[in-house]
Amino acid sequence: MNDFRKQKILAILEQKGEIQLQKLKEFFPDVSTMTLRRDLIALEKEGYLIRTHGGAISTKKLWQLTGQEDEYSKRAQENIEAKMKIANIAKGLVEKNRSIYFDAGSTIMCLAKILDSDNFTIITSGLNIALELVKKKNVFVVMLGGIVNSNTLSVSGPNAIFSLDRMNIDIAFMSASGFCLETGFSVSNAYEGELKKRIIEQSQKVVMLMDTSKVGKNMPFSYAMLEEIDIWVCEKALPEDIEKAARECGVKILY
Repeated sequence: MNDFRKQKILAILEQKGEIQLQKLKEFFPDVSTMTLRRDLIALEKEGYLIRTHGGAISTKKLWQLTGQEDEYSKRAQENIEAKMKIANIAKGLVEKNRSIYFDAGSTIMCLAKILDSDNFTIITSGLNIALELVKKKNVFVVMLGGIVNSNTLSVSGPNAIFSLDRMNIDIAFMSASGFCLETGFSVSNAYEGELKKRIIEQSQKVVMLMDTSKVGKNMPFSYAMLEEIDIWVCEKALPEDIEKAARECGVKILY
């Protein structure tokens, strides 16, 4: 798309928060509605906006609508463009009529927000993710029980693992706080790490949603090595050594 037009659209969204396609046409009278619609599709794929009926809403405004500025909300707004790009790619991997697991985490919350209302069965450990999913029609949501972490809005601990033991998972969409080649994917909470490890063991396919800002970070509790996942969705190319290691492990990288 035209760079000048792209920057102008982003500036309008920054100022207004959202815009209708017909209103956008007034800013670009010489550009067709079809071209502007394609521009919005391209910007959505880059994570800048989410298309609505007849227009688009800025991802920054979308997060502002979630309410109070607690620690989770602040962290959720970090790298939001990257997270939305990842979510848009991952959306195409969520399969109907399958048992799906959504891990806790702000990137997966982005996925929950844009997921279509369709025949999905989704198990989750994320309180906010469950609340988002139940707004959608034809989505059957199963919430794990356990100890609530106020920083991540997730549940974990022995009760969560106990309830998980009785469930089948076809595809797990996972998150992590850090990744290093030597120690794998890691998090800061021991209970959450143990739960994530069990989920991966029980899943037929594992899809990791993690942006590149977390690469090189080593959190206290590792729960999976590179070879234990099937797909890694990120917003741009990973460092060359990690790309090489992923290929050797048979991991598909999408960005």
